[in-house]
Amino acid sequence: MTIVPAIGERLVSADKTPEELSLECSLRPRLLAEYIGQEELKAQIAVAIAAAKLRGEALDHLLLHGPAGLGKTTLAQISAAEMSSRCHVTSAPSLERPRDIAGLLARLAPGDVLFIDEIHRLSPLAEELLYPAMEDFMLDLTIGKGQAARIRRVPLARFTLVGATTRPGTLSGPLRDRFGMACRLRFYLPEELSQIIERSASVLKITINGSGALAIAQCSRGTPRVAIRLLRRVRDYAQVAGSEKVTAAIAQHALSKLQIDELGLDPLDRELLSLIVKQHAGGPVGIEALAAEVGVDLATIEDVVEPYLLQAGLLRRTPRGRMATSYAYHHIGEPEPVPVSTLKLWESS
Repeated sequence: MTIVPAIGERLVSADKTPEELSLECSLRPRLLAEYIGQEELKAQIAVAIAAAKLRGEALDHLLLHGPAGLGKTTLAQISAAEMSSRCHVTSAPSLERPRDIAGLLARLAPGDVLFIDEIHRLSPLAEELLYPAMEDFMLDLTIGKGQAARIRRVPLARFTLVGATTRPGTLSGPLRDRFGMACRLRFYLPEELSQIIERSASVLKITINGSGALAIAQCSRGTPRVAIRLLRRVRDYAQVAGSEKVTAAIAQHALSKLQIDELGLDPLDRELLSLIVKQHAGGPVGIEALAAEVGVDLATIEDVVEPYLLQAGLLRRTPRGRMATSYAYHHIGEPEPVPVSTLKLWESS
């Protein structure tokens, strides 16, 4: 039996599917004490929350950055819950016009948290409105047109803006400087993901043992969203196979049918590495050439495929292009070429 993903779907992609939007809400931890992993970041946020409570003030504006699927939305909602405030969730692409963000800001109550996902995609006009809102808690509205136009300043409730981005380097300096805290989320360790999988399995009424959870965690690319998605697919396999419990053997068999290897690489990842190794002698090769040869757009390579390959030590980014590492040669079963300097040494001897 082979499990085939839907066309265009990558099981190891950290992007949310529509089906997962409601599922994640039921699986998300509600408080910092329930949140697994990111210990250093949790400690920073816990101190900031405690200090804000002691002063009776809103939490400082918080910028969360890191790859998709690591829990940025969850941390924003936890921050609001810990402050006993409401969390208003939106995304930058939905704030196309200035009035969209102006209306949102005007509705905020004291202490509320406004979470803007993909904040690097804010329009310049919307970003300009945020500057006085974040710094002075004032909303500058332009009334009238032409020579009759005038600026009216409207006071806002003291709120907390939590911005999330996968591309912190693309944020403008003025916007980035207005965040009181900037925290980077790292990829999770297999042991942390194993705990997340066991917790999610209990919520989803899936019977799983520790070795089964760890087997899934090791293939989850350090990302909770991927871990939960793979857990659900492995559960499907276990039910069809007539197994009441997800064990390591069941998980490994299911993942092999899903074409996910022991490092969590899928066919697209392996195709990219194989292309660099076999067609380009290990690199360096330009990212544009790779995207064209694989048949995937450049943004997908840079934002979805490449981050984990770099993190896993399979790929190197150099000024001249991407290069496969020794580990990549070993993983795809290709012999690593002998360096030219070594060949010359052999010839001279």
